[in-house]
Amino acid sequence: MGRHRLGRGSPQRATRHPGDGLPPFSYEPSISTPTLLLGLDSVGVAESIAGYTGVIACREIMSRRLLAPLAAKGLWASNIGLVLLCLATAGCQGFSSGGGAGNGQLAVNPTSESLGSVQVGNSATVSGTLNASGATVTVAAASTNNSQFTIGGLPLPTVIPAGQSAPFTVTFSPQVAGAISAIVTFTSDAQPSATTAAATGTGTPAPTHTVSLSWTGSASPNISGYNIYRANYSSSCGTYSKINGPALDTATTYSDSSVVDGTNYCYATTAVNSSDEESAYSNIVSDVQIPAP
Repeated sequence: MGRHRLGRGSPQRATRHPGDGLPPFSYEPSISTPTLLLGLDSVGVAESIAGYTGVIACREIMSRRLLAPLAAKGLWASNIGLVLLCLATAGCQGFSSGGGAGNGQLAVNPTSESLGSVQVGNSATVSGTLNASGATVTVAAASTNNSQFTIGGLPLPTVIPAGQSAPFTVTFSPQVAGAISAIVTFTSDAQPSATTAAATGTGTPAPTHTVSLSWTGSASPNISGYNIYRANYSSSCGTYSKINGPALDTATTYSDSSVVDGTNYCYATTAVNSSDEESAYSNIVSDVQIPAP
């Protein structure tokens, strides 16, 4: 095909050729037309403008991403100037010369997530939303800079039309005690490409379970102290082991803080006199249950 030149100066008007099979339309650019040499065989234009009549502005053309091949829609020389004008002119405000619609914006709400105090080994989850404006936004990735915070509820990639939102969650699973923070980042085709929010939480120590024992002292003479024994319990008490160490317990109370969460125990005591003679087990306290974490 030939090459067409758009001249400088007054706005150019284009109309359809009779018989090209599509409704007539015209355009009136709001800017001075630049000089462009057009190679018609390489121009790409409207996806579909079959339903348009009257004035079509650059913004309207570009916002509909009218980029399908020229020949596919039968749009010949009468409309090429319009498309190339839109592609090449800064007067199409908000659109890039690459021919796509203007980049949208992505906002996260809230911009700071506080997950409060969470016991080490447990987790807490809060919700948020991603809000698109200006144009459709595609979210391609979501990440945090701290593995104790994870993002969920957001399939990737996620397409968010302008004016709409997509939900997500942040889960805090502290591995250590203390104040912990992270930056949550969503990567998209918006401008800017990275949208961030802050996440904070405090890990609290897991509770330490203690079994407190007490007993009535032996009435035998010359008692030097007591030994404390513990066995695991399933359907019955297992083999006992002394848990008070090499020294006798001289009181009639004992606190066992070496228990394991989710385990059941049996306890017994013995009395030891000054001749290092040890009594039989006292009565047995069985099936002492330690809560699971």
